[in-house]
This record gives sequence, C-alpha cells and structure tokens, in this order.
Amino acid sequence: MNPLVRRLRRGRAEDAPWVRPAFLGLLLATAALYLWNLSASGYANSFYSAAVQAGGESWKAFFFGSLDAANAITVDKPPAALWPMALSVRLFGLGSWQILVPEVLMGVGTVAVLYAAVRRRFGAGAGLIAGTVLALTPVAALMFRFNNPDALLALLMTVAVYCVLRALELDRGAARWLVWAGAALGFAFLAKTLQAFLILPVLALVYAVCAPGGFGRRLGRLGLGGLALLVSAGWWVALVELWPTSSRPYVGGSQHNSFLELTFGYNGLGRLNGDEVGSVGGGGRGGRGGGLTLELPPGVELPGGAGGPGGGRGGGWGETGLGRMFNEQVGGQISWLLPAALLLLVAGLVVTWRAGRTDTARSAFLVWGGSLLLTSGVFSFMAGIFHEYYTVAMAPYVAALIGMGAAVLWEERGHLLASAALAGSVAVSAVWGFVLLGRTPEWLPWLRWAVLVAGCAAALGLLGAGRLDRRVGTALAGLGLAAGLAGPFAYTLATVAEAHQGSIVTAGPAGTRGPGGRGMPGDGRMFFLYGPGPGGPGGAGGPGMGQGAGQGRPPAGGQAPGGGQAPAGPGSTGSTGENRTGGGPGGLGGLLNGASVGTEAKEKLLAGADSYTWVAAAVGSQNAASYQLATEKPVMAIGGFNGSDPSPTLAQFQRYVAEGRIHYFIASGGGMGGGGMGGGASSGSAISSWVEETFAKVTVGGATFYDLTSRT
Repeated sequence: MNPLVRRLRRGRAEDAPWVRPAFLGLLLATAALYLWNLSASGYANSFYSAAVQAGGESWKAFFFGSLDAANAITVDKPPAALWPMALSVRLFGLGSWQILVPEVLMGVGTVAVLYAAVRRRFGAGAGLIAGTVLALTPVAALMFRFNNPDALLALLMTVAVYCVLRALELDRGAARWLVWAGAALGFAFLAKTLQAFLILPVLALVYAVCAPGGFGRRLGRLGLGGLALLVSAGWWVALVELWPTSSRPYVGGSQHNSFLELTFGYNGLGRLNGDEVGSVGGGGRGGRGGGLTLELPPGVELPGGAGGPGGGRGGGWGETGLGRMFNEQVGGQISWLLPAALLLLVAGLVVTWRAGRTDTARSAFLVWGGSLLLTSGVFSFMAGIFHEYYTVAMAPYVAALIGMGAAVLWEERGHLLASAALAGSVAVSAVWGFVLLGRTPEWLPWLRWAVLVAGCAAALGLLGAGRLDRRVGTALAGLGLAAGLAGPFAYTLATVAEAHQGSIVTAGPAGTRGPGGRGMPGDGRMFFLYGPGPGGPGGAGGPGMGQGAGQGRPPAGGQAPGGGQAPAGPGSTGSTGENRTGGGPGGLGGLLNGASVGTEAKEKLLAGADSYTWVAAAVGSQNAASYQLATEKPVMAIGGFNGSDPSPTLAQFQRYVAEGRIHYFIASGGGMGGGGMGGGASSGSAISSWVEETFAKVTVGGATFYDLTSRT
C-alpha cells in the first residue's frame, strides 16, 4: 500500500486504531451536516453572490472584487473571500451549490485544523471534542453555509493559531511556522480587513514570552512573521492604491475611492467608535450627515443610533458591555459553552502554572484563551456596526478551550479541585443551556429540562471522578458533554433546516430569535424609512418598510417592500417554482436583501443586452445584485451597498448615458429614496431626479424602469 494512503487511513503509528476513523468520521459528519439543505438559501447574500458572478466572468472583477463584470464599483471588503467562490463559478457555472460548497469546505477545513492543533499536545480525544464543539456551534453552522467573508476569516485565523503553536514547540525551525502564521493573517486581512488582526497581539506576546531560544532570536523570528504578514496582505493593497483610478472600479464603502480609507474608516475605527461615514445611520454617532430620516409608527420608540436621536451605548447596534455575548440577540449564537470555556481556561492555567516558561500546554491555553478574551472584548464594546454572526470568529477558541480543559482536568481528576472544576464546567453549561433554551419556551420545551437534569446529574457524579471506576467516570463525562452539546446541536439542526438570505442572518429555529435577530439596528421593532429622494418620501417608489424581529425579510413568496416579491433562490422564481413578474426591492428598501426578478423584467433587460456595458443601473448594491444574478449581465450599483458612496457622480452617469452604455434605470421602490442611507456624498438622489425628469417610464410587472435611450 502506498505510504501516503496508509498514513491517511491509519494515521500515526502510535495512534490507537480508533483515532483515525473517528477523525475522518468527524469530518464526514460535519460535511454531511453542512451540505444538508444547502441550496435552500439560494444565492444567500446576493451582494456577495453578484460579485462572485462578476468574478467568474471577468478576471479584472475577480482581482478587485467588483460587484459587476463591467467594474463600476467593488464590494465593501477586500476580495479574498470571493476568490474561492468565483473560481467555483468559473469552473462549474453560476448556482447556489457552486457558490456555497466552497464555504462548507472551509468549515470542514477549520474543524480539521482545530483538531490537529488541539490533539498535538492534549491527545486525540481532546481534538475530537474540540472539533465536535466547533461543528455544532450554531453560528458556525450558519456561516460555513453562507457566502459572507467570515468563513474564510475563521479558517485562516485558526490556521494562524495552529502555526504559532507549532512554532512554540521548536527552537530550530520555528521561523518557518511564524512565516506561515503571518501569511495566514495577511490573507485573512484580505478577507475582512482589520478583524484579522484582533488576535495578533496575543500571538506575538505569547511567542515572545514563552517560545524557546534567546529573547533576541524570538524577536527576530517575530519580525520574519510580521514581514510575511505585510507581504501577503500588502501586495494587493499596494496594487489597488497605485492603480490609476480611471481604469479600476471605485472602492465601495469609501467616500474618496481609497482602500486605505475603507480599511481604517468604515471597516476599521468606525466599527469601534461608531463614526462610520457612509454606513446605515448617517455617518457617525447620532446619525450625523443627514442621509436618513426615520419616522416611527405611533407608540414605537427607536433606540439611539441608526440615524435616530442620540447615540446610546452601542447606538442602534445593541447595548454594549460585558454581557453582550450573553444577551438575547447574541447568546444563542455562540455562548452555549462560553461560561464553561472561561472556567476551563482558568483551570488549565492553574494546573500548568508551575510549569517551565516554554511549557507548550500553558502556551496553548494562553493563545486560545487570550484570543477568546480579546475578540469577545472587542465585540462586546464596539459601538459601530455589529452583527450576531461576527461571533463565528470566537467559535474555534471556545471549542479549543473545551477540548483542552476537559482533557487536562480528566487527567488530574484524582485531585479534588480538578474534579470539582470538571463538575463545575458541566454544571454551568447545563444551567446556561437551560437559560438559553428558556428564551424560546415554545420550541422543544422538554429539551431545557432534559439538559438541566442530565447535566446536573453528571456534574454530581463527576465530583468524585477520582474514586470512580474508569468506565463509570467516562460514562458520566460523556453524559455531561452530551448535556452541554444538546442545546447547540438542536439550534444547529434548526439552522441547517432553514433558508438564510440577505445581509443580516442569525442561527437558531425560525421565529424564536430574540429582539433584533435578523433585523436592523436596535431592538428589531418595525419602523419606516423615508429618504430624501425625489417623488416624495421614499424616493421613486414611496416609503420602504423595515422588518420586525425574526427574519429581517419577508418569507419567500411573501410581499416585499415596494410591491415586489420576496427574494428567492437562483433563477428568481421563488420557493414555489412559479414565475413572477415583480421586481421590487427586498427588506428595508433593498438594503438588507434584493428583489425577486420576474420573467418579464428579466426578458426586458436581456433584450439587446450585448449592446450595452450595463443593462441597467440601480441605487444600492442589493437591488443591482438581484437583477445581475437574474440576467448574468452587468448592472451598475449606484452608491454601493448603502447607496451612500459618491459613485458615480451625476456628471459621470450622464456621460455613460450619452455614450449609450446603460440601457435602463431601475427605480427604487423602497426606503433608500435614491439618496443612500449613510450620510455620505452619494449622488443617487440627483441621478434619480434627472432620470425621472428626462426619460420615459416603463412598467414591467411590479417593477418600474426608465429607458435611458428614450427621452420624454
């Protein structure tokens, strides 16, 4: 038998026979779980799917992360997360599976890397526990089946930690692993900018203090890793900044066509302090910039932020503070085993406290625990845009601490304090699972009591783990682990059974999310959005309507704001399979999700499409993305994601029209009002006004177009 095949099947020679089959079984089970019902989400976030479609057609769009193949504007992130999906589309064609299967593979890869990182020092059992916890974390099951950048980010951050842990084991050869760690963090930056650097201080500090060798050598190796990071992240940034602006797309999310501005502003410090020019809420705390006015129904109050009065702690993106990771919006996504992970972190550090400076077990607890504390701390106190699904970045850290802590305390169970800590971690998981399940009392009401009873029974038994027969102790530990995983497993099953579309998604059973789940900023209560666009409130199509708590969009087949149908999957025919003639924007005036493009609208755009650079233009990326995905032809997104970017200007748009490069203008049917939502310098209102005054209106089913080749 080939040695490589033998190693794949058998694993290490010193491993027990069950180890490799168990590991492969974990990976296969994770893949099966994440692939189940995958296509129900259709194009998922149509904003990124449109960019994937463009990248699958144009290598220039692929490189820049353009929203359309004609390269009008990019998405508001760097493009690395789009590249695997775009390559898949280029190879296999456009479709839901072609876009989402690469995300599933990233999830399986993250489980494999986490297993490898934990098992090296703590054994195969600990690695399997860690991998299982990660696979069954609800927010991980959500984001490894979705096309946002977070899947690649989580994978690369886990790879970076693995490489640093390998470097901590070595004196000679450590530099190579630090270079790989730096490269992983650099490409993570190209997935989601500065979030990739959240754990950088932890990795550098632990290596500088705990690695073998002299202090000068350690600093030199860290310098090599930093150089690798700079090169792997900087090459693309340098090319974009040096590229002539006249021959590249506008950098979406920036106000001055600069990726550096996007990195340090909208996607950087703005996320921390809430000053996010061009964002939902109008350019900073208290909604500075005047890009959006909110009018509330009688009796409804809107929290500070999101363009409303005041800023509040956390503004419109939820209350900030130490309890944020445990509140009703975030708790069910990530926190099921978070209290136990923190307890096990303390226990692991206590057990390894007297070890030598270079002890790899203590270093592992410091790296994983420090990464968890720093990431959760930033998420807890950031005042800018925050979505529940960001917490997928914490999932590998929580899972690693559970696996490592359980292994260390099991080995030390003969000591009373160790057995008490092990029992305490089981008990706190059961109690917290009981609390989280109690927030959804009508969904599986029996489960919370089963979790509580089983977990507390296992905890009581484990108090005397050192005196128990090994088989009895193992059975109690298994019962405790099952009790801790029952809640997140149930939430994960509910997550994969449900479709997820749009810009704001959350894990868990449908209809059971806390306030704000899959909604807009604040508490998720319904509110109305009136933009400054032409034709009265709401722009060309009248006022848009926000979504209440829950989906953040109408159910497939339901009525969407602006008169169109709710977005569906590929082909835009909806979950019922019927052809539609609607075309209005999706949730919140097309900001959160796109439109469902009907047959008539699609045929209208495709007629003579090859004669135009863009078959249409629309305010806001989600609206443009829907029509682009339906036709597979470039559609210009005026103003980028929020409609607030100053691209194109009115003069540029008029020149494109005069040159015959755009066929139709798609009227906004929702609350964006043609003017954007972020207080930026968007020319959307001016473009909308000029188009309405100058060109003939064409009604196609439920959509309103303006023929830019036919003046009134």
